[in-house]
Amino acid sequence: MKDSGIEWIGEIPEDWGAAALGKICSIQTGNTPSMQGNENYYDEGLLIWVKPDNLNKFIPIVDTKERINEIGYAKARIAKPNTPLICCIGSIGKFGYSQEEVAYNQQINAINFDENIIQWKYGLYYLSTQEEQHWYYSTGNVVQILNSQNQKNIIIPTPPINEQQKIANFLDQKVSEIDHILEKTRESIEEYKKYKQSLITEAVTKGLNPDVEMKDSGIEWIGEIPKHWEVKKIKYIFKILKRISGQLGYDVLSITQQGLKVKDIISNDGQLSSDYSKYQFVYKGDFAMNHMDLLTGWIDLSEYDGVTSPDYRVFRMKQGVNYSKEYYKNIFQICYTNRIFYGLGQGVSNLGRWRLQTEPFINFYLPVPTFEEQKEIANFIHRKCTEIDSLISQKEALLSDLETYKKSLIYECVTGKRAVD
Repeated sequence: MKDSGIEWIGEIPEDWGAAALGKICSIQTGNTPSMQGNENYYDEGLLIWVKPDNLNKFIPIVDTKERINEIGYAKARIAKPNTPLICCIGSIGKFGYSQEEVAYNQQINAINFDENIIQWKYGLYYLSTQEEQHWYYSTGNVVQILNSQNQKNIIIPTPPINEQQKIANFLDQKVSEIDHILEKTRESIEEYKKYKQSLITEAVTKGLNPDVEMKDSGIEWIGEIPKHWEVKKIKYIFKILKRISGQLGYDVLSITQQGLKVKDIISNDGQLSSDYSKYQFVYKGDFAMNHMDLLTGWIDLSEYDGVTSPDYRVFRMKQGVNYSKEYYKNIFQICYTNRIFYGLGQGVSNLGRWRLQTEPFINFYLPVPTFEEQKEIANFIHRKCTEIDSLISQKEALLSDLETYKKSLIYECVTGKRAVD
């Protein structure tokens, strides 16, 4: 081995060289053809139209929802088959390739290697490990941009061509094997999530006794319930509250799909308000609900005292009502995950304004088991979901480890630190 002299590469085999991209390839930035009059470039097109969202690493781009037609073909930038495509704006370093000709937009650079020096797949594998170099040579304050001129400065090792081919073949096999495990693991995680959702739904609407006599609840989303259960409208169990703080100094609570969180207003992270004194109080044991967006919103039982947006819905159990908050938290949350509330919404869903108005909310029917059953069901759900969440966490840790291993394997091979037979 010898020192390459390049921080991002480290040592390389003695017989390997290294070169800047500008010396061994041409780099072409894509473009989006400008439309004039009634021209349409995307109907029944000839070529796949590639944007950064379509770049999918080592899996070939096989199709997208958009294709460019003959009119746009003359004005578009075309990448030949097996050309590495690298995002050069925003998601710097995101990469992909196609096994056929594609047209690509101005956020992507196509890397056309001199095949006498760099085998394209070896080049793609190497560039996939060089996110640091891509970011180092990018510029911009608001949005990072890696122009083609700066990208030419990126250094790549140049092993003998036959060795590059061996490395590419080896990695094709290994990466395919790892990706297969990753895919199966992700599928397993999704199955666990579906099982968790169905388990909660079954428990809160059917109870825990499989032998109990059932009756029709008369409510479509609930279906049959145990014969001794009741159904009641929300307004008979809960009371909506609106208590404006009138001053600053309280923890600001944000409703996320990971639960109710204390917002970090000092770091200016996320969307901020100009005046938190107009926010409403939320106390421990209150329910806080983002009813403004039934697609991405959420509902949770607060563990904190603080304030939240006056646009959200805050409510709590009426005095004298002896019901389990945890049981009803589970019901409310499956009404989001199962899109039950969504079916009652109004507004413009594609703009994130699909809302649940007050009247359909307070007149929404809930199952009402006995108080003891509510507690038993809530405890059962907590116990089972803790087990499922633990399994999901293990699977997610495996995903992280596999991704790290894959990246390390590729890096070691393309820089010669790992011999390939």
